Amino acid sequence: MSQVNIAIRQRFRGFLPVVIDVETAGVEASTDALLEIAAVMVHPQQENAPWQAHDASHWHVEPAEGTKINQKALDINGIDPSHPFRMAIPEEEALKALFKLVHQQLNATQCQRAVLVGHNAHFDLNFIRAACARNGIKSMPFHGFTCLDTATMAALALGETILAKALKKAGIDFDQTQAHSALYDTQVTAELFCKIVNDYPYSATTPG
Repeated sequence: MSQVNIAIRQRFRGFLPVVIDVETAGVEASTDALLEIAAVMVHPQQENAPWQAHDASHWHVEPAEGTKINQKALDINGIDPSHPFRMAIPEEEALKALFKLVHQQLNATQCQRAVLVGHNAHFDLNFIRAACARNGIKSMPFHGFTCLDTATMAALALGETILAKALKKAGIDFDQTQAHSALYDTQVTAELFCKIVNDYPYSATTPG
């Protein structure tokens, strides 16, 4: 195993951080449609190097049968679920594609499990879990309840919980016109996560 992969495994007690953002047709994970998933891997390029964002992936998702569409949510995120150029795929296919990428990184780093990183991360995790349940997916690579929430991290490190304000305070560019795109939100959240991780003093120890 490379020294970089050892460093990744050691940094979060054997957990692999993966930045995730979902766009949805409402706020109720059990009933409202999942419309987009994006993921960004984060890791240092070499041993003792700063953490950076890498390898963004993005899927447009077909609303699952029986899930609800809340127009107010669509007005916010600007998604037209029926648009022919969305090139949306079924939930199960999107989840399997995401989980395949995560498992590849878990195998490379020998981390014991992935941990979802997100801004208000439990929102994203709950939608992923609900989609797994709808599609009969019995296990997922993410820890079932532990998250690394950048809203909490930013509150501690920067005194801000709102993503746009935290990014500004961290000196990270933020384009409001691209907000509420799962891909863009994931990319800037990954930058914020790496900024806080890199600024926080840490001495590596081997996980027990």
